Amino acid sequence: MRAYEKLLIYRQKLPLFYITFDLHKLQKLTQTQDQTHILLFIIVCWFELYFLSSSERERERERERDMERMSTCLCLAFLLFSFVADAMYIPRRSHHLLSWRQNRKTSKSNTELPSHFATRYFPQNLDHFSFQPESYQVFHQKYLINSHFWRKGGPIFVYTGNEGDIEWFASNTGFMLDIAPKFQALLVFIEHRFYGESKPHKLANTLGFLNSQQALADYALLIRSLKHNLTSEASPVIVFGGSYGGMLAAWFRLKYPHITIGALASSAPILNFDNIVPSSSFYDTVSQDFKNVSANCFEVIKRSWGEMEVFSTIKDGLQELSKMFRTCKTLHSVDSASGWLETAFIETAMVNYPTPANFMAPLPAYPVEQMCKIMDELPLDASNLERAFAAASLYYNYSGSESCFDMENHTDSHGLNGWGWQACTEMVMPMSCSNHTMFRPFESDDEKANQEYCLREYGVKPRPHWITAEFGGQRIEMVLKRFGSNIIFSNGLQDPWSGGGVLKNISSSIIALVTRKGAHHTDLRAATKDDPEWLKQQRRQEVAIIEKWISEYYNDLEQEEQAK
Repeated sequence: MRAYEKLLIYRQKLPLFYITFDLHKLQKLTQTQDQTHILLFIIVCWFELYFLSSSERERERERERDMERMSTCLCLAFLLFSFVADAMYIPRRSHHLLSWRQNRKTSKSNTELPSHFATRYFPQNLDHFSFQPESYQVFHQKYLINSHFWRKGGPIFVYTGNEGDIEWFASNTGFMLDIAPKFQALLVFIEHRFYGESKPHKLANTLGFLNSQQALADYALLIRSLKHNLTSEASPVIVFGGSYGGMLAAWFRLKYPHITIGALASSAPILNFDNIVPSSSFYDTVSQDFKNVSANCFEVIKRSWGEMEVFSTIKDGLQELSKMFRTCKTLHSVDSASGWLETAFIETAMVNYPTPANFMAPLPAYPVEQMCKIMDELPLDASNLERAFAAASLYYNYSGSESCFDMENHTDSHGLNGWGWQACTEMVMPMSCSNHTMFRPFESDDEKANQEYCLREYGVKPRPHWITAEFGGQRIEMVLKRFGSNIIFSNGLQDPWSGGGVLKNISSSIIALVTRKGAHHTDLRAATKDDPEWLKQQRRQEVAIIEKWISEYYNDLEQEEQAK
């Protein structure tokens, strides 16, 4: 029997990978089979691909099946190296703006809408920018509407939806509801295409239509239709948004000035592209947030990564780490625990609000301070890693209801899973992490590795220069002061995304409102009796600017009517 025939017999013992590709089962194989067996399987895969087809005609007939085998082999090869060195590449830029979320026991049913909101759906074409027959495929876009305070002809306040369920954003954007009575405004929250419930039926075949330009066109058509149906064509529209939604609000004002008279773009990192700002700004800010509270806190977190790596080198290390971290199941990789910790510190910095909140997770006021307090007050014999775990538990278990942590079973409780596609196409935000932060350092994402990842996951290559070509960003002050108007860019310097925001006034009507203690779109949250004075003042400024926009609009409208 020839050598390759023996290999084929061996391959038949592993039919699972010949039939289908399942990452979890591949990982399981790496834990149960020795490396020699895995390597043999990889060799067999490649041998089949290149030597088993006896003719070109046969190769053509089996090309689809061969491509499936190839992807399986490649993934298994990656897992083999991961098994040996725990170094499988996942580009950090693929994380979305709102969250670096790991699994938590959350539910959509926990999101309760404020009163007086009604849910409606609007038919949208799949593609607004071509006239091919398939472009006219219709999906139904969800939006929420509240007319409780509205008078006909009054302003319409529109939230340009982010990468998730629209109820989630409506429940955490109380500022719009707070100011609606003053302006007698209609409130509209539009869900972003391909998120939440606003998805085409054949999602896998239509992902190419998930991008910011199509989303902005959705908003334009829905707003025009709504005004027509309400017979309130002259109502001025102000758009609001936070994070990616804030980026969309700013871009909507620039692209559709005939539909909106102004935009409030909160925590909108529109300069996080094409290396306009330093790629290290995100991690620098998170680290500084903790360092400002406690130098010891910063050092504990910085040292904890080295202590964690030790568990990957000792016998039964994963079992010991799982016990320390109270995991529901034994960890398969040290990276799972390390990602769990990193997520907690990053997201807590993002939502370091001055009052208790439940946006990313239920948290107390100023949660960064509370985390550092936990670390600083543990007994002297506690290790750095034990201190870091105790602090991270505040983020994942502030309510005290979790008996264990499931770190490797990721869920998508807020409908966020389209962001991976956007990060692999247009939302290419370079990131790096220096030795000066409290995290493990890494260089700015490798373009070739990013391409390989995106090709493997989605079959596409990123376009790192597209956003700046479509919306601008380079020399933004020089550009926008010549044609832009009526945009508020609000940022809090404790927000990790603030480094990519507009932090200086561009003109008399493109205003930057910057607060030293603000976090991720703090200003858009509902007002509370415990709000600090700096936050109250920021909101008063925003209301005054919006009031000026609306007053100028009605004055112009009146003059136009008189001139007829």
